[in-house]
Amino acid sequence: MPRAVTRTLSPGEPGGFGGVVKRTTLANGLRIVTEAVPGVRSVSFGIWVDVGSRDETPAQAGTSHFLEHLLFKGTRRRSALDIAAAMDAVGGELNAFTSKEYTCYYARVLDADLPLAVDLVCDMVTDSLLTAEDIDAERGVVLEEIAMHDDDPSDIVHDLFAAGVFGDAPLGRPVLGSAESLDRLRRDGIAEYWERHYAPPGLVVAAAGNLEHGRVVDLVRRALADLENGPGAPLPARLDRGGPGVPMRGTGASLLDRPTEQAHLVLGGPGLSRRDERRFALGVLSNALGGGMSSRLFQEVRERRGLAYSVYSFSSHYADAGLFGLYAGCAPENAKEVLDVCRDVLAGVAEAGLTEEEVARGRGQVIGGLLLGLEDSGSRMSRVGKGELVHGEVLEVAEIVRRVEAVDADAVAELAATLLADPGHLAVIGPAGGDAEAAAARSRLDSLVEENA
Repeated sequence: MPRAVTRTLSPGEPGGFGGVVKRTTLANGLRIVTEAVPGVRSVSFGIWVDVGSRDETPAQAGTSHFLEHLLFKGTRRRSALDIAAAMDAVGGELNAFTSKEYTCYYARVLDADLPLAVDLVCDMVTDSLLTAEDIDAERGVVLEEIAMHDDDPSDIVHDLFAAGVFGDAPLGRPVLGSAESLDRLRRDGIAEYWERHYAPPGLVVAAAGNLEHGRVVDLVRRALADLENGPGAPLPARLDRGGPGVPMRGTGASLLDRPTEQAHLVLGGPGLSRRDERRFALGVLSNALGGGMSSRLFQEVRERRGLAYSVYSFSSHYADAGLFGLYAGCAPENAKEVLDVCRDVLAGVAEAGLTEEEVARGRGQVIGGLLLGLEDSGSRMSRVGKGELVHGEVLEVAEIVRRVEAVDADAVAELAATLLADPGHLAVIGPAGGDAEAAAARSRLDSLVEENA
């Protein structure tokens, strides 16, 4: 096998849509993907890891996210303070995030500071100490993050909704885990999880900005010299590995008590996987349905009736499954009316689709959001890194635009008839206990949930 194989994935696109995208695959299976963007002064560098919360057993719940925190706590060459100080000294940004299917560590710096960013991120990801003392200290930090998340009912209701659709499957569990699962995690288990999943075949290194591909490859090879030994092939995209499908629940309803002023509602159900070609039509549908101030949900629920401040639609795509739904936050006494209006909107779109004007606005929102994001090197790095990791390819921007522009009213109507006809699962968070007013609000929400169960 050659020491490294380099391919040009995109030679650059007219109109500044996309820069030159190249991929080098090392002998150990590590992939390095870059997009050169001349004329900017920044470079964003990231390492994408093919592991997330859906890869955890119930006993490991929260490990992926906890590990993300721990890799900032120090390596053999740097303390946690050294890591933070090095990035602060050059005015850069260093961060990470964990999702249900992948984890990403990234830095954004001036182009002259790219060697520092590469060395720092690679050092953290591959040579962290994971001491028992750091694990105990950071456990408290993550518990506070879980508490902060639990204090935001507009976040928690989405967890409740995912659990309602996916049940006990890993996709139905929160990324953060729980206080109980976090308390069970110990160093040996975390270290084994790290060593198993953070191997070259499951890693994608991505960079975008004012860079030269060959230099990035050289910097990465030096920073990860200890990983060079041993041939390997990149892991195939998650969907191509086989395995059991994702169980889906049908209709139903769930209610969680919280001392809130508002009722928080999510209504929806299964959506599309990220491999489904209809995902471009879904982007247009979601924007026209609840993606902006001109959307049907915003106009009907907020503008015409004044029933909610926040109302929107959303979609989540996974390798072999997806979610699609809508969210609204309103006074508990208005929850039934809000839900009725939302159901009427969904039923109307399911039956008759959207107007040509609505579809055109939806296309414009998708394309405009995509192209505006290209003005940031971090967004470009995410595009090429995530594309390589989860799709096994990086679509040219012009090709994405072409596919969105090809979405017409008929395609949206066909998809809406499929996704929106089902009553869906209803997740509700609302006030409980306390005074008579709270008790009355709870009674109304109980009735609402019973009607939709």
